[in-house]
Amino acid sequence: MNAKPLQSALEDSFALGSRELQIQVLIIDDEIHFTEELKEFLQNTGMAAVEAHTAEEGKAILMKQSFDLLVLDVLLPDTNGIEVLKWVKQKFPSIEVIVISAHGDMDTVINAMRFGAIDYLRKPFRHVDIQISISRIKKFLHLQRRIKQMEEENSLISTSLSQRIDRHFIGVSEQIHQVLEIALTAAKYPDTSVLITGESGTGKENIARIIHYESPRKNHLLTSVNSSAISESLMESEFFGHKKGSFTGAISDKKGFFEICHKGTLFLDEIADMPLNLQAKVLRAIEEKKITRVGDTELIESDFRIISATNHRIEALIEDGRFRLDLLHRLNTLHIHIPPLRERPDDIEPLLRYFVGEFARKINIPAPLFDQDLIVTLQKYPFPGNVRELKNMVERAIILSKDSTLSTNDFPLTQPKGQKGSENSRLPSIRESEIGLIRQALKETAYNQQEAADLLGITRDAFIRRMKKYHIRITKTED
Repeated sequence: MNAKPLQSALEDSFALGSRELQIQVLIIDDEIHFTEELKEFLQNTGMAAVEAHTAEEGKAILMKQSFDLLVLDVLLPDTNGIEVLKWVKQKFPSIEVIVISAHGDMDTVINAMRFGAIDYLRKPFRHVDIQISISRIKKFLHLQRRIKQMEEENSLISTSLSQRIDRHFIGVSEQIHQVLEIALTAAKYPDTSVLITGESGTGKENIARIIHYESPRKNHLLTSVNSSAISESLMESEFFGHKKGSFTGAISDKKGFFEICHKGTLFLDEIADMPLNLQAKVLRAIEEKKITRVGDTELIESDFRIISATNHRIEALIEDGRFRLDLLHRLNTLHIHIPPLRERPDDIEPLLRYFVGEFARKINIPAPLFDQDLIVTLQKYPFPGNVRELKNMVERAIILSKDSTLSTNDFPLTQPKGQKGSENSRLPSIRESEIGLIRQALKETAYNQQEAADLLGITRDAFIRRMKKYHIRITKTED
C-alpha cells in the first residue's frame, strides 16, 4: 500500500466537516504492517481508529467499545471474515462494514454484500477506490447520526434504554419530566414496591419497564400481568402455580407468576380489578416472599419486586369494600401518577412528530408535513384515550390522507358533551366519566364495539370488559 497516495485520498475525503463527525473505526486484519499504516492515516485525518489482528480479538473489542465503521479482511487466521461480518450485523446492526481482501472472487463479493457489507475493496487499494468509499460512508454515517439525534431530541430516555424497554418515551412538559425523575429514582431501590396511577393510555407500562430495566434486576425477567384479563377460577393457579393432579386439567407441575419472577419484576396491571379473595393471598406473598403452589404444602421462596398500576381511584374502591387497605399500603411505597395528555398539551407536538415519523417509516413513505393549526387544534382536544388515542389518530390519518400534508380535516375530533362546564360545577368521578365516554363512543359509531374501542384508543376486549363492569347494554334507543 502506497503511503502518500492513500494519505492524500483520505485527507481529501475528510477535509470538510471532520470536526462535526468523528468516525470510530475498527480494523481487523492479520497483516500488522497494513493495520498500523491504515490506523495512522485514519487518525491523521480526524478519525479514531483501533486495530485487531484476529477475529476473537476484534469481537472482544466490539463488545467493549462502540464503533461506526469496521474494516474487515476476508482471510483471518482463526476464521473466515464473512462469518465475522454475519456476527457483527447480528450483534451490532448499526456498524457499517467495508470488506477487504487480496484474493477475493465474485462469490466473496456477493456474499459480503448479501450479509450486509456496505462496500468491498481489493488490496492493494487505488487512491480513488478508498477515497470514494470513505467519502460515501462518511456522508451516510453523518446522515444516520443526524436521524438518530432527531429521534432522541424529544425522547426523555437514552437509545439504549429505549431498546431495552422496546419503546420510546416522548415528551417535553415539566409534568412528564417529573414522572421520569421519580421512575429513575424508584429504579435505584430494587426491592421497593411502586404503584403507578393514571388514565388508560397514559403509558403506565412504559414507566414500569423503565423502572425495571434501569434497576439492578434488569438482567432478570419482567412479567406483565393484566389482573382483569385472567378468569377468577384460574387466578390462584396463575399467580402461585399448581401441583400436578391438584385439579382437573393440572396434568403437570406449573410455576406461577411469583415463582417465575424470582430476582425479577412482576408488573400487575389493572390491580384494582383483582378479586378480593385473591388480594389477601397476594398480600401475604408480597410480605413473606414465600408462596405455596395450589395442591402442595411446600413453601417456595422467591425474590421478586412488585410494580402495580391502575386507572381507578383505589381510595373509592376501599370505601366500597372492594380493595384491601393493607394491600394498598404494601403496594404504594412509592406512588407515580401520570397526568392525562390534556393536562400536558406541550407534549402533543413532539408525540405527533414521533408517531408521524414512525408510521411513515413503517409503510415506507415520506413523512407527511403538518402545520401549526393542527397542533393548536389537537392541544384543545381532551384526549379521553390519551397517548394511545393520539397514536391511533395519527395512524388512521396517514392511511386515509391523500395529501402530503396532514391537516385538521385528517383528524376528525369530537368534543365530549359537557366539556365546557362551569368552573364551579362538580367534577365527574372516574366511574361517571368512563360510563359517559363509553356511551358516547357507542352512539357516535352506531354501536359498533370495535369502532367505539378504536375511538377511545383501547382494545375491543378492554372495551367489552368495561361495558360489563358498568352494566352497559347496547340499546340504540338511549339518549
